[in-house]
Amino acid sequence: MRRVDGDGELSWECVAEVGELLEGDLVDLEVAGEQVLIAYPFDGEIRAFQGLCPHQEVLLADGNWDPETGRLVCAGHAWELDLRTGSSVNPAGCELYEFPVRVRDGRVEVGVPRDGQRHYRRFLEGAEEHVG
Repeated sequence: MRRVDGDGELSWECVAEVGELLEGDLVDLEVAGEQVLIAYPFDGEIRAFQGLCPHQEVLLADGNWDPETGRLVCAGHAWELDLRTGSSVNPAGCELYEFPVRVRDGRVEVGVPRDGQRHYRRFLEGAEEHVG
């Protein structure tokens, strides 16, 4: 189900019913043409991030996820990311692109910007490249 907010800047896409996501879940989805990772750490809130590692675009859902700490270790080169904040732990200084999430009418929705850009942050040798 697609919803567009009042000013048309976001397209709200239904990704799950509330009861379908449980604490500890890590789900990889394509949402409105974007690779999105849904993370629901224990004692946390549902978050949505770019689904590809900022290092070499490896699928983050293939990594080792610890819902207790919110940490994910990428399967590609063992980059460690905190999926409660979107920040990298090792190496430091990198941030994942975070999509807004809301719960409305029993559905979990992810807001995808309607700007025609790819929403992904890539980390390149100490300088972050922002796309979208």
